[in-house]
Amino acid sequence: MKISRHTVLSAGIVAGLILGGIVGEFLFSKHGGEVPDAVLNNYKFFGDTFFINLLKMVLVPLVAASVIVGVASIGDPAHLGRLGGWTVLYYFATMVIAVLLGVALVTTVAPGDPHGDGSGIGAEIRSQGEATYDEKIKGSKRERMEEKAAAGRRGVGGALWTSFQNITKQMIPKNPIQSAAEGALLPVISFSLILGIALTTLGERGRPLLAVFESLFAVIMKLVDWILWLAPFGVFCLATASIAKIGVAQLFGPLAKYMLVVFLGLVIHAVIVLPLVLSIFGRTNPYRYMHQMRQALMTAFGTASSSATLPVSIDNAEELGGVSRKSARFVLPLGATINMDGTALYEAVAVVFLFQCYGIPLGGIELAVIVITATLAAVGAAGIPSAGLVTMVIVIEAVNNSLGGDKTLPLAAVGIILGVDRILDMCRTATNVWGDAVGAKIMSRVTTR
Repeated sequence: MKISRHTVLSAGIVAGLILGGIVGEFLFSKHGGEVPDAVLNNYKFFGDTFFINLLKMVLVPLVAASVIVGVASIGDPAHLGRLGGWTVLYYFATMVIAVLLGVALVTTVAPGDPHGDGSGIGAEIRSQGEATYDEKIKGSKRERMEEKAAAGRRGVGGALWTSFQNITKQMIPKNPIQSAAEGALLPVISFSLILGIALTTLGERGRPLLAVFESLFAVIMKLVDWILWLAPFGVFCLATASIAKIGVAQLFGPLAKYMLVVFLGLVIHAVIVLPLVLSIFGRTNPYRYMHQMRQALMTAFGTASSSATLPVSIDNAEELGGVSRKSARFVLPLGATINMDGTALYEAVAVVFLFQCYGIPLGGIELAVIVITATLAAVGAAGIPSAGLVTMVIVIEAVNNSLGGDKTLPLAAVGIILGVDRILDMCRTATNVWGDAVGAKIMSRVTTR
């Protein structure tokens, strides 16, 4: 019996993840929990250079070509408007569901209040977390977090308006070439949308240029096929670096209950909520489709980057998942940029958890603020590792603004969850990519009506 390349690659990626976890734990134990940066950087170098960077290398031309060809294949701009409207509605609806699920779980379990008396998780852990923040968050990352915090301090309205301005500025780039060079996907998508619509209005005169983009897309997907053979090696190196940095023991430490709540929320959303949505609106077997998208999901888990996973997602959706070309090439690039179910859920859980750690009670108004701002902050999160950690400060400061008074959560509290963020990042990224894939499958049915 002939074994398909997809089966071989899937088995290789699973083996890479497992072996990476084993080697990472061995290194963590060997060095007593303090693995030298030189060792970690070597694994990250090979994983980033020979896998992540290769995927990112093809990302911008892939997004541009896929969106232009996808829009042109839709034809009538009215059909595009219908598809775009349903896509955005799906994205926001599932993100709101994810946030509500996260808030319900974290308030019920209360992982930040282990004693159940409102005293929090303990002064020692809080001080260690703040020290970790001062040590780890520096330079440009701290500047971005302070900038986001300033938006949150203006309240829900200020956070909403700032996020709206940021998204609008990206959607109307003054120089799309510069945006492409910087790897910013939303400006590339918006320019490609406009160019694709213009091509459809030209008819035969636009056909030569459209053929160029069709050929470019085909060539890029061939490159993706080649790059995918490096996936087992890439995810092995990245998984090794992640586990070696924190160790498996972290899963059973003081933050275990918090991590369990995040895991549980992501699992419920990915295995129950999204499949239910897909079965109702997509009229398809959700678990068979999940199996068909397995390479993309495992790549997302290994890389913790939905943007880097995009080439794999498009390949799996079209080749294995039966998603129409129109849907895959329009919905998936847009989803990798603005649809972040896992990130939205994680931010809601993390923020409530941190307030619990400091013994700060949250009322119905504050929880409503978290639902609104976590959804919007997730939209603005870049498809890169730990992006949710940066946008989380919008939510924290918006809640602080709502509380008023002296009892507010310090920004340095984020340091409490820094140690386990990478593991959670891998899980929430897989959920993000699965949410995009479900949306593409549903919209594939919409476009065939």
